[in-house]
Amino acid sequence: MLGYILRRLIATIPVMGVVAVAVFLLLRLAPGDPAIIMAGDAATPEQLAEMRERMGLNESYVVQFVLWAGQLLQGHLGVSLQSNVSVASMIGDRFGPTLCLAIVTMTFSILIAVPLGVIAAWARGTIIDRVVMTIAVLGFSTPVFVTGYGLVYLFSLKMRWFPVQGYNAPDAGLFDFFLTITLPALTLSTIYIALIARIARSSVLEVLGEDYIRTARAKGAKERTVFLRHALRNAAVPIVTVIGSGAAFLISGVVVTESVFNIPGLGRLVVESVLARDYPAIQALILLFALIYILINLAVDVLYTVFDPRIRY
Repeated sequence: MLGYILRRLIATIPVMGVVAVAVFLLLRLAPGDPAIIMAGDAATPEQLAEMRERMGLNESYVVQFVLWAGQLLQGHLGVSLQSNVSVASMIGDRFGPTLCLAIVTMTFSILIAVPLGVIAAWARGTIIDRVVMTIAVLGFSTPVFVTGYGLVYLFSLKMRWFPVQGYNAPDAGLFDFFLTITLPALTLSTIYIALIARIARSSVLEVLGEDYIRTARAKGAKERTVFLRHALRNAAVPIVTVIGSGAAFLISGVVVTESVFNIPGLGRLVVESVLARDYPAIQALILLFALIYILINLAVDVLYTVFDPRIRY
């Protein structure tokens, strides 16, 4: 197992290299001049030339990439063109709110979606099954920002249970923290819940048709024992897979959700950096998201052996 993990970690190096090249080229080839954005529309040609020189934009793409890659290998993510602050410091300041939002979202999603999927499988073909699947389809089809504004209108403006926007860190008090994180987490978890619930239902239904399930029932095992000990455990591998792969929805949804609820996290930082054409910040953020996604997939692969001991690497 340790050798497998080490090989997977080493394999991330070329993957991250490809991502770095793609991000670098996409940003450079995109229309717009960051020097004009930084200097302003009223800047003179001399000021623009000075700004391009300071930003290193006068060098060829190859030279720019080599210089940037050299800084990355030294652990230096660069300096923001917009705020003139270290990109690593900016990410460090914004990482906490995003991490809290992701943890609460995943907790909500798993605690709600897995029981919904199991209940739908247990009540297959009934009104309960249809209601659960209808909710899943609606949740998967509705854009995140629509869900967010709908929850704000209902629970913030009408019922006044939660604040409209803002964020309180956990160290400011758990009550205030959950007061500000609940609506964003529910917004972000709608697609996640729908995805996990549908996969959980189909996986449990597939397992329920196996011979060992019929054997357990023939031996007189209680239905709850059949579901929890036999069916759900053996259906866990596809569910864990979709939880890990759903991280893509989580990463993309964070950008929209943090903008809707004014949370000072990495998602907001992505929007601000893109609007300002802040090359160092955008490149570092995309590389960070790619690394997180790779590590999540590695953790999912390792969890396979926990739920199904027959799997070996």
